[in-house]
Amino acid sequence: MKISNVNEMRNMDRHAIEKYGIVQELLMGNAGQAVYFTILKVFGIKNKKFITFCGVGHHGGDGLVVTRKIYSNGGKVTVFLLGDSSKFEGAAKQNFDIINKLQIKVINLKDISLASEILKNAAAIIAAVFGTGLGRNVDGKYMDIINIINTSQKIVFSIDIPSGINGDTGQIMGTAVKATYTTTFGFPKIGNMLYPGFEYVGKLYVIPISFPPGMQDADQLKIATNDPKPLPVRNKDTHKGSYGKVLFVAGASNYLGAPYFSAMSFLKAGGGLSYFATPENFVASIGNKGHEIVFIPLKSTNSGIISIGNKQELLRFSENVDMVITGPGLSLNEETQKLVRKLSAEINKPLLIDGDGLTAVANDLECIKNRKVSTILTPHPGEMARIVRQNMKDISNNMINILQDAVQELNSTIVLKGAHSLIGSPDKNVFINLSGNPGMATAGSGDILTGTIAAMYGLGFAINDAVRTGVFMHGFAGDRAAKEKGEDGLIAGDVLYYLLAA
Repeated sequence: MKISNVNEMRNMDRHAIEKYGIVQELLMGNAGQAVYFTILKVFGIKNKKFITFCGVGHHGGDGLVVTRKIYSNGGKVTVFLLGDSSKFEGAAKQNFDIINKLQIKVINLKDISLASEILKNAAAIIAAVFGTGLGRNVDGKYMDIINIINTSQKIVFSIDIPSGINGDTGQIMGTAVKATYTTTFGFPKIGNMLYPGFEYVGKLYVIPISFPPGMQDADQLKIATNDPKPLPVRNKDTHKGSYGKVLFVAGASNYLGAPYFSAMSFLKAGGGLSYFATPENFVASIGNKGHEIVFIPLKSTNSGIISIGNKQELLRFSENVDMVITGPGLSLNEETQKLVRKLSAEINKPLLIDGDGLTAVANDLECIKNRKVSTILTPHPGEMARIVRQNMKDISNNMINILQDAVQELNSTIVLKGAHSLIGSPDKNVFINLSGNPGMATAGSGDILTGTIAAMYGLGFAINDAVRTGVFMHGFAGDRAAKEKGEDGLIAGDVLYYLLAA
């Protein structure tokens, strides 16, 4: 499903008005009716008491449409107006005038305690205070009203986006309405889909409101949900080489878990041959757990890390595999970091860089910028901050734009890991992944992701589809594990076990 930012949605509204004659009155009427039908479907209308909290912009106009629909169909509704009604314009003013002619009770809210008192007898709330274009922090009486809504313990219906959520980032602008249901128009907004905004949306309904199909499938919309693709059916006449050969360059004296999870998850997710290049003195330790992994013992330094003297052997071996993964548990030792940068520049196969490998390339991004074949980076926000040389707050506040700039500059596919991981490709398309859960925030989980992505490539997906499918499958395995075991205490081994079921 496509997702829009605030400006794209405004442009589509304008395009609908100017090209198709779908005037603002129709769009607002359709929007209000969409919310009304959500309420009718999930809650009911007749003889129930509702409170509408209304701002005085277009968003408030949507709330007024909902209000008169409820009133006309047997509901009892009171409007609390937050602002000067003389500021209503266009379609919003028309609906305000209709509300007055219908003699629906409108209270210009000045005494906050009055809202608390009347709310006691209400069944549900319609929140139409701020829309998607909110660009400043909520304060004063608006903050007080939102806090009253959130503590009322009533069913809350939000229009387009919960009031107080930034439509482009999902950030909370001081405070925000915690909705039970949100009905959004045309497309989900970025703020509906990214945390923390996603937690405030409740159950989300997406209603087209008369946009023609050509607008809904527009190529210029670069953001979408990461909808899973079906896995290829295995042919009966195949062998292990038919499902991918991947070289993992990983491991150091004090990091044995990460490389094991990477190499083993490739096999668990359906990959064919997992080659594991690691210091020779650790082969036995990991081999006792991963009997199905093929080991390539490497020369190590006195401190137990992969020596740069292995470079030529690794380059030669990489010619016989389909993908190379570097980084899991490699260590931050400068010799190994230098090896990663040299391999990144010279390996002529799709390359996935994770963990300590990301720190290596972040110190010299030129080693990946000019690669002729695909590069995949899988940073968490802290690693992303080092790669793009920005602070964590900037990334949180402008996540998608920063990702789009980075994938283009680095000519790489980037998985920005987190709650609702983002997958960005060099063409600036971004996919928001919806699988996964908080229990997966545990050591080793990201290493399983690297192997899962590689397995999807081995199964035959094109590189970007392999990344997207791998991210979804990894989260889905975590969801299966959490369903059986709960989120608390979930460990990477649980996710690995459930890859097969996923």
